[in-house]
Amino acid sequence: MENEFAERLAKARAELEATRAAVAQAEQRLRQESTTVLSRDRSVEVTVGPQGELTQLKFLDGRYRTMGAAQLAASVLEAVQQGRGQMARRVMEAFQPLAARHAREPDAAPGTGIDWERIFGPLAATAEPDRGRRKVGNRLRDEIEEDGGHGGR
Repeated sequence: MENEFAERLAKARAELEATRAAVAQAEQRLRQESTTVLSRDRSVEVTVGPQGELTQLKFLDGRYRTMGAAQLAASVLEAVQQGRGQMARRVMEAFQPLAARHAREPDAAPGTGIDWERIFGPLAATAEPDRGRRKVGNRLRDEIEEDGGHGGR
């Protein structure tokens, strides 16, 4: 009985160390990541870092000069949201093998899995392909229309 407990403890420690190493490796890879996104109307380009931070903003081809403030703001917000969603997807993909491995563990402690909603908040909806994307785009288009913009599309 005591030997069985010692073996289970040793196995658990080894799995914990393997998980820590995998997390550290994924974090190291992600520190170097960024994504660059173009707004749908092609007037704005943003670069988003690994924690969803805006690292670069470019207004392209002088289009911003002919855009209303609300239209330009909507283009910026759209591109930033899309970039953050892409980065959240990359983070989820990097940690998915760990989450999947944990989910397969029959004796995993409840509540120890990865809660993407807690980590990303509203970005969790945009991190999953086609989930939330249409809603954000429609809301931005509605704001542009309300302010008398033409949407640039």
